[in-house]
Amino acid sequence: MEPILEKNKVEELLPQKFPFVMVDSLFSYEETALTSGFTIKEDNIFADNGSFAEAGLIEHMAQSVALHTGYNFFLKKEQAPTGYIGSIKEIVIHEIPKINDKIVTEVKILQEFMGITLVDISTKLNDKEIAFGQMKTVLAK
Repeated sequence: MEPILEKNKVEELLPQKFPFVMVDSLFSYEETALTSGFTIKEDNIFADNGSFAEAGLIEHMAQSVALHTGYNFFLKKEQAPTGYIGSIKEIVIHEIPKINDKIVTEVKILQEFMGITLVDISTKLNDKEIAFGQMKTVLAK
């Protein structure tokens, strides 16, 4: 696949809409993996005192999973369903990104069954891991 670097095209693959979109790039997609990106802007709802709040970072991670699902449905020419964070096993945040930072997140699908997806997620800033964790997402029925 060709990377999708236009924010508007990425937004078409997500159920979230402005101002709640925390992903603006799709660098790579495979059946069991995805790499996404996001540039943190000053007007972001999770921007606070020059930094990106922890909740925004976690939402970015979850939306990276949603982007995998959205792109998968796009390939099947179907409308992607809304999904929710089912559970977070663990998220470790080493560093909070700042305004104008570009973060890159890798999602690895560990298991998918009946609309429930278990993933490992790693977010990097300048090739340094700043957050990682594991979560389950659930598709709305």
